[in-house]
Amino acid sequence: MPLVSRLSTTPVKGTALHHPQTVTVTDNGVLENRRFHLVDAQRRLFNGKQHGPLVRLTAEFDPAAAHLTLRFPDRPPVEGRAADLGEAVCTNFYGRDVDGHLVSGPWSAALSDFVGEEVHLVAADRPGDAVDVHPVTLISSATIEHLRSVTPDGERLDHRRFRMLVEVDGCDVHEEDTWAGRRLRIGGATVQVVGPVPRCVVTNESPESGAVDFNTLKAIVRYRGELATDLSTPVAHLPDNGAVILGMYATVEQPGEVALGDSVELLDETAVQPA
Repeated sequence: MPLVSRLSTTPVKGTALHHPQTVTVTDNGVLENRRFHLVDAQRRLFNGKQHGPLVRLTAEFDPAAAHLTLRFPDRPPVEGRAADLGEAVCTNFYGRDVDGHLVSGPWSAALSDFVGEEVHLVAADRPGDAVDVHPVTLISSATIEHLRSVTPDGERLDHRRFRMLVEVDGCDVHEEDTWAGRRLRIGGATVQVVGPVPRCVVTNESPESGAVDFNTLKAIVRYRGELATDLSTPVAHLPDNGAVILGMYATVEQPGEVALGDSVELLDETAVQPA
């Protein structure tokens, strides 16, 4: 039976991933995953597409104390209580509005100095909203390993380039693609798999430095072709209109705990057709 082999989250969108032993999946996803995001001076979303080296930052957040720590590679950490909010902002997440507030304190100045331009730290008003499209993303270990095996120098293509919430072991290559339109029980949670994740230039960036160091998108197309023709997810922000896909999006049907080693069970024999 397929099992959960890795969980990946980060409290600040675009920063280095954490790999917790367990997560709580609510009806709006993992609430502390992407709890914060960045915007530029014009209040537009700012992430790894604009500045890959954000992955060099490690963010730690204690929700009970509302305590945020940002660890920089070449300077002391910036930390403190991240509950004092300022200006209200509405961030366009690829055609979906996410309401939030700028976080008062030392965060924006430190981040602007690191990035080299004005940016601001934002707390989403509704935790869980600040994900690209849907709250759950899935990929099988076999799919990642296959990409690595068929790509010259493919050992550089590790799981962190894809920044997926749940990685599943014990599946065939691209077995997760067959889950579209079907319900999946993952540990104590049940999700409805929506469709494929169109990939962007962040996959071309080193998960260590954020520098573009591999044409991951080309590597995917080389063996899969351009598969996406009619996606249910926004693609206008992608230069290829979402032609490169890897992994799957899902929504939450039944909240619950998900831990490493939990079973992953397909609940529907056939895909549910849209009404």
